[in-house]
Amino acid sequence: MVFKISCLLFFKNSLEEILLIQRTRSPNQGLWSPPGGKLILDLGESPFECAIRETKEEIGLVVTENEFSLFGYVSEKNYQGNHWLMFLFEYLKPLNKLPEEIEEGGFSFFSRSQIDLLKIPHTDHQLVWPFYDKRAAGFWGVRADCSLNKADLVVEANPAFCNKAESL
Repeated sequence: MVFKISCLLFFKNSLEEILLIQRTRSPNQGLWSPPGGKLILDLGESPFECAIRETKEEIGLVVTENEFSLFGYVSEKNYQGNHWLMFLFEYLKPLNKLPEEIEEGGFSFFSRSQIDLLKIPHTDHQLVWPFYDKRAAGFWGVRADCSLNKADLVVEANPAFCNKAESL
């Protein structure tokens, strides 16, 4: 099984709506998710370098690491045939316009409550959005084994969160 490392980027507009992309490629084809992508491991790219590069490629903005806040990570074992380690970044400035559609998908802004009703990756309901909502409590990390269509969730970082294993 391959281990993949990626970043997810959370941009908001002045109305506090969150930018999502409807992906045209797997592993999340047809689903709405935050922009982002895989680290270029052969270059030794760091998560912040990946966030900067992906922002330019997907959003069309040239940014620096000082414009991002790393607020958490998600480690998924056995998700669609791969292991994933995802670093989650919040862009600290409002995004004032919708990015143009790219080969990887089209963009739209959504309120946080609308996101719960969208077609999103199934594990994001348990592994991303509930913890995104708690990002003000500090840095967090979760791991989940997604084997056999069930995920056992363990919070690895931040005492403000429950630290017991839960089944998703």
